[in-house]
Amino acid sequence: MSEHQNTPGDGSAHGDGETRYQQEVSELEARSATAARLFDIRRIIGGLFVVYGVMVMIAGFTASDADLRKAQDININLWTGLGMLVLGLLFLLWLKLRPTAPPPPEPEPGPGPGAGAGSASGPGA
Repeated sequence: MSEHQNTPGDGSAHGDGETRYQQEVSELEARSATAARLFDIRRIIGGLFVVYGVMVMIAGFTASDADLRKAQDININLWTGLGMLVLGLLFLLWLKLRPTAPPPPEPEPGPGPGAGAGSASGPGA
């Protein structure tokens, strides 16, 4: 009775479902790799340093004479902002030059050695 259930039509339908499953897995792996690149810590740190560096540099450009006298005539906000901006740009340059490698594809689980021959010509075939 189980021999009649394993018709060639069932095998092709199973193959179509398996192909669809493999396509879905491939799409999810691609999305995962994209998300990993998007949330790379270098991008986050670099972006924050650039934004805060620009803000501190603006504060340095608008510093008053009293502010400069407090810091012994060194515009510390301007220099700190410039340093932060350079550091942030270096992080972003590092990200551009050495992007995150996508994860290696996992080997597909297949039949073990010798299992393929036994399942193809099983009893009742």
